[in-house]
Amino acid sequence: MTFMAQCHWIALFFALSFLVSVLNASAGDSDPLYKACIEQCEKTGCVGDKCFQHCKLSSDGNPIGGPWYLQEPLYLRWKQWDCRSDCRYHCMLAREEEREELGDKPVKYHGKWPFRRVYGIQEPVSVALATLNLAMQFHGWVSFLILLYYKLPLRPDKKTFYEYTGLWHIYGILAMNAWFWNAVFHSRDVDLTEKLDYSSGVALLGFTLILAILRAFNVRDEAARVMIAAPLMAFVTTHILYLNFYKLDYGLNMKVCLTMGIAQLLLWTVWAGVTHHPSRWKLWVVVVGGALAMFLEIYDFPPYWGFVDAHAVWHALAIPFTYLWWSFVKDDSEFRTSALMKKVK
Repeated sequence: MTFMAQCHWIALFFALSFLVSVLNASAGDSDPLYKACIEQCEKTGCVGDKCFQHCKLSSDGNPIGGPWYLQEPLYLRWKQWDCRSDCRYHCMLAREEEREELGDKPVKYHGKWPFRRVYGIQEPVSVALATLNLAMQFHGWVSFLILLYYKLPLRPDKKTFYEYTGLWHIYGILAMNAWFWNAVFHSRDVDLTEKLDYSSGVALLGFTLILAILRAFNVRDEAARVMIAAPLMAFVTTHILYLNFYKLDYGLNMKVCLTMGIAQLLLWTVWAGVTHHPSRWKLWVVVVGGALAMFLEIYDFPPYWGFVDAHAVWHALAIPFTYLWWSFVKDDSEFRTSALMKKVK
């Protein structure tokens, strides 16, 4: 399982899964018995009694029966497991069974805990919980739209009184996109899904920083908003391009995300402390809850029953906090609309 390095509650709840530091070598994959198992598997196509058709090669070096991905039912081809990855997976399970019999604790393999697949999904519990977080984001976003356009009064031109409507629309879309790619990444960890996961997380984190600045300082002038957002958007875009097309530098990404996360944490914490907003307690709950949830990433324990690890538990905790966060956003829209309506009258 990848290790998260975020400090801000928004990063923790909506982008933490993507902004991680991955280990290139772990105790498991440096184990001589594990290495020997993989070598044997790639030669024979078998681990114990379990054999893989796509590991069997003809004399010219090509898989017998055609490419490995054509040797499975259509509904299973999406997972794209090849001979090497299947050998790694089953050798890992075999080695962990041996370790368990000896009373040893589980170890990581290639930077990840030994998870058990379900229908080709690498981390089924994290995928299910990421999907639930996606659903919570969608629910929060839709309920926010319904409140603004069907329950609260509108201006004569049918626009909302709330000055941050457009920003929260963008936030909702970016959050849903981030959780979607997070679920995909935990389904199958390959280079493409990893980059999409990281990129969507960085984009969300960068935008939440912009949003925090604009809301905390109550920036309503469009020109001022552009002046604040433009350099930050340029920086985030450059960073994403760097990760995707030059080098996926985990250390640099961790520093960048940590800096943006701390900046947001400070902004929201100070704002919640000085504002007289009626729902500021919700901010405090989310901030404190996010700080506590971070310990689940620091205290990284191996998966129970091969499915539930600290990261999965964090995913579960993110669900109620997501609901509370959107509740604050809706309260804020009502608060600002009420204040502006009084000025109009």
